Amino acid sequence: MAVPGVASVRRYRSVVPLRTLQVHIPYVTVARTAEQLGGARIDYERMAAAVASGDPLVEHTLRSLGAAGEGDDLYAESAATFLAVHVLTRGLRPPEESRPGAEGPWVHKAVAMMRDRLGGPLTVADVAAEVGFSVYHFIRVFKDATGQTPHRYLTRLRVEEAQRLLRADGLSVAQIATRCGFGSPGSLSTAFLRHTGVRPSAYRDQ
Repeated sequence: MAVPGVASVRRYRSVVPLRTLQVHIPYVTVARTAEQLGGARIDYERMAAAVASGDPLVEHTLRSLGAAGEGDDLYAESAATFLAVHVLTRGLRPPEESRPGAEGPWVHKAVAMMRDRLGGPLTVADVAAEVGFSVYHFIRVFKDATGQTPHRYLTRLRVEEAQRLLRADGLSVAQIATRCGFGSPGSLSTAFLRHTGVRPSAYRDQ
């Protein structure tokens, strides 16, 4: 793999004719992929070193490109995206200084959104978009900041709200499940047991 901006020389020696295949991945593809992986700074030297000793996936993809012919632009574009993801994932490490801290306002914004939408459908992608992160980056830094994945954190908030409603003793378990964003009383019961060690009905009796 060539390092952008650094001249490279390749020498080959063979007693039979050689056939080579060069693949140039557009910079915009690499930059877009890095952003989707969390906005990591690209370390081209590390990327090159990661595949210098050979990489079966890269080799297989390049061979398949040679077999696909020149006319299949869609195949080539898909392969370029795959190669960018594969090499970046192996060769890059997000800089520690770029990770938001646990006290950053994005954490409070994400948790506030979870609390506001406890009773409705809410995906990790929704929360990630709210704080301006890719899903991959958000999951990683949220766990770094809180010690829990976004899904587990949201489930815990919903269970805590269910506990509050159960103590009020004015709603059925089915009604509480709906108000807390669970698809069914069974889903609430399973999550409640995992987080508290008892079923909702037993918790209410206590």
